[in-house]
Amino acid sequence: MSRNHKTRRGGAGGSPAGPVYGVISTLDDAAPNPAEFARCASADQKKSELSLFLNWGSPQQKHTQIMGAALRNRSWVVDLLAIFFGIGTWLGVNGTFIQLPLLVNEAPEGWSLPSYLSLMVQIGNLGPLLYTAIQKYSPKKLNDGWTIHGVLLVGALSCLLTAFFYNRTAPVGGTDHSLALFVLTCFTALNACTSSVLFMPYMGRFKEQYMVTYFIGEGLSGLLPSVTALVQGIGESGECILVNVTESGEEIYELQKSPPRFDTRVFFLILFGLMVLSYVGYTLLNALPLARREYAQVTVSEGNKYVYGEADRDANQPAQVEKLTKGQYTYMLLLMGAISLFSNGMFGSIQSYSSAPYGSKAYHLSATLSVIANPVACFMAMFLHFTSLRLITVLSVLAGLLTSYVFTTAALSPLPPLHDQTVGAVLVVTAWTLLVGIVSYTKLGITTVMRAQGGQSLVWVGAITQLGSAIGSVSIFFAINYSNLFQDAPSGC
Repeated sequence: MSRNHKTRRGGAGGSPAGPVYGVISTLDDAAPNPAEFARCASADQKKSELSLFLNWGSPQQKHTQIMGAALRNRSWVVDLLAIFFGIGTWLGVNGTFIQLPLLVNEAPEGWSLPSYLSLMVQIGNLGPLLYTAIQKYSPKKLNDGWTIHGVLLVGALSCLLTAFFYNRTAPVGGTDHSLALFVLTCFTALNACTSSVLFMPYMGRFKEQYMVTYFIGEGLSGLLPSVTALVQGIGESGECILVNVTESGEEIYELQKSPPRFDTRVFFLILFGLMVLSYVGYTLLNALPLARREYAQVTVSEGNKYVYGEADRDANQPAQVEKLTKGQYTYMLLLMGAISLFSNGMFGSIQSYSSAPYGSKAYHLSATLSVIANPVACFMAMFLHFTSLRLITVLSVLAGLLTSYVFTTAALSPLPPLHDQTVGAVLVVTAWTLLVGIVSYTKLGITTVMRAQGGQSLVWVGAITQLGSAIGSVSIFFAINYSNLFQDAPSGC
């Protein structure tokens, strides 16, 4: 069986069946006989894995060997292309929300604009639904390679058009609305949402280590717009300027901020350039013989349904992924859905309520460091590889505790615990940074485990991720806008 290219399975009469791009499978892709698969990894493997993760009891020589193998057994060109590919996932959506401090100044919706954009992003979920329906019910299936080309082009063109039409308004129901921005955000979200069920399964045909670098790129899709916005000048706290003194001697101060170094049009043109880079990265990843040599030993059939060969297992990893029982398979999917519900659907909406009461510096630090934590956690996974269900569960519980803390501070805004003390600001910034890092690391671990299950497991992971994200976004939208659960912290001088 060739390790480089998609292996063909013989059909009737010995004719090759070839790759078939087709239907979404069911949970029956998990092990049919639970007795065959007792655990995800043996006890000895788990011990060495935990030792490596915590740096306890693992000989330094073995640790060095594993680190060296992680660096040697890969193509750095493919790593770079996978990162470029991953950048094109949520870049446009993240950039739009990061640009909100400037967008609201021109939008007729004012600060209610984020609520409208959140709904537009959910319309983007029509993309994965349509893709799934075609692959399942249509007699003529979509070619995944060309579909990815189309999705990336939609994302790139959306960023380009947003640069020129973001401030165009039109009357809707007798009231002016940012109609052009709404429509373009829908197409931007179409690219982002569809990437979960299309891009990630595509990476399943490569060796396991390249899934990690793809996730680094996905993390950069949030970091790069944030860095661009910092250079632009968004997020600066401003300065309180004395503007008047009343007859009674009361001093009136006004918060004044410096104008941005470049406007929203330039910002979206930069995003367009990054989307073009992502498109070029995918094109080379899909076409270069060098990239094809990094394919796993895998049979691709029925679209994104994979069957991995024994040679795909990496002997240098401290633990190997075994087949899951049906219960474990379902548990991993539900856990991914729950994590996505909070991390993708809610965290972005409550972060300002949670950290802003501790001061503008605490808010900007928590926002910046949490964005950085995502790609850093994925980079760590290149060397601290783990596939243990037990460790995934432990990290999920820890993430749950941190989530409880940040939700508590958000619900108690504008007067959360220790809001007037430095230790409170340190705690909330640390909590957000650790939370996003642990969540990113855990999601990558779940994805690694599910990749090894073959079938269309990665499609299921993408679908459950989008479902959880949609439920979380809609829930927090109504909680913020139609209840008194969250109160803004006072801003100004």
